[in-house]
Amino acid sequence: MAFNQLRSSALKVNSILANRTFFTYSKCISQPLERDPAYVEARKAVECIKSGDTVFAQGAAATPNVLLEAMTHHAKENNLKDIKVIHMHTEGPALYAQDDCKHIFRSVSTFMGGNVRKAVAEGRADAIPIFLHEIPLLFRRGLIPVDVALIHSSPIDNHGYGSLGTSVDCVRAALENSKFIVAQVNKQMPRTFGDGIIHQSHFDAAVNVDVPLPDHPHRKMSDQEEAIGKWIAENLVDDGATLQMGIGNIPDAVLAKLHNHKDLGIHSEMFASGVVDLVNKGCVTNNMKKIHRGRIVGSFLVGSKQLYDFVDNNPFIEMLEINYVNDTKVICQNPKMTAINSCIEVDLTGQVCSDSIGTRMYSGFGGQVDFIRGAAEGYDGKGKPIVALMSVTNKGESKIVPTLKVGAGVVTSRAHVHYVVTEFGIASLFGKTLRQRAHALIQVAHPDHREALEKAAFERLKTMPTFD
Repeated sequence: MAFNQLRSSALKVNSILANRTFFTYSKCISQPLERDPAYVEARKAVECIKSGDTVFAQGAAATPNVLLEAMTHHAKENNLKDIKVIHMHTEGPALYAQDDCKHIFRSVSTFMGGNVRKAVAEGRADAIPIFLHEIPLLFRRGLIPVDVALIHSSPIDNHGYGSLGTSVDCVRAALENSKFIVAQVNKQMPRTFGDGIIHQSHFDAAVNVDVPLPDHPHRKMSDQEEAIGKWIAENLVDDGATLQMGIGNIPDAVLAKLHNHKDLGIHSEMFASGVVDLVNKGCVTNNMKKIHRGRIVGSFLVGSKQLYDFVDNNPFIEMLEINYVNDTKVICQNPKMTAINSCIEVDLTGQVCSDSIGTRMYSGFGGQVDFIRGAAEGYDGKGKPIVALMSVTNKGESKIVPTLKVGAGVVTSRAHVHYVVTEFGIASLFGKTLRQRAHALIQVAHPDHREALEKAAFERLKTMPTFD
């Protein structure tokens, strides 16, 4: 009897498999399936999460905070435990990473935001050192199996399609390898073009919301930041250059000084509100690009409402997967590729620490190495890999140091670095000896620290730093 039941069950499964078509089991998120999603309240939507699950959360401006809050309450009320939450940088309070959730959740960052730094420092959360372009491999190779993906979608159109909006990055890879997809469908999420199109039939549950995206208003730039922007814009950015830059006052300072440039292009894992002004003025045209000509290429966004309105339903913007955008083989095809990245400290040989302050983890590898190398390998030989930083901390400590702090990680090696820029000028390091590098870096250090750095360089190199 048991044998007959087993045989009957096997025949039924084989019949189902034989009748499957691409349209009923495809994991391609842009392919419509023959089913409708269940639109429910947030608490109901996250009931699929159980103890021991791995939950993927979309990040940056698309962090699905309504769902993450509901998940946290669901887990507390049902005494769940051992849930991993895998994510890039997220916005919002990260309730799952608070101390009262340490026995329920464990946050795992592939790029750390400020909302989980304390948890990582206290051993309640983890961080994965990884290049941004390799994060999708974690899901596609099954290294991190995903049980439930929590995402943020733009409104659904009359064809049943939504958009991943401001964050495509590694999300598509996670969704195509997730058992369940729960979507926060937001009236205020912009619809973007590119790799982020998703059909609602892939949602196992969905929640309609109407909430604003995280707003990062422009902060007044310091004189030092403005000076850095001027050094870079006037000396290292050519007309027709393709730019990569992140978020923050130094990238904004560079953008603010580019209003007399022509035919600039953007190919960057992310870009900020300053790009909007350059587009409106006609400085950014993308006309000189060999690939994606006439289009801004990005992968995720964090910024202001001005930026979100700009990308909404705008075919001038292509939001693509991070493994493509940050691929050095793609980056190097852009004309005069100019990569502008910031860091925490630089030692006198040119080693760059960007992800930690001593042993304390601060952020992650991100796309710095991807673009620094991509620019250096530019097909036209005109790429410029740039690392920019203010010369001192808020406490007056030099950011150009004899040696990196104990435990500090080298994100960008001394061989990768070509230009280091502070408010005091530009240090060109490519092809320089160790003592020439030390000399160039001391010249752009704060004057109050130059004598001490020169002495430290002599002690380290057993010779005086020199120009020639």
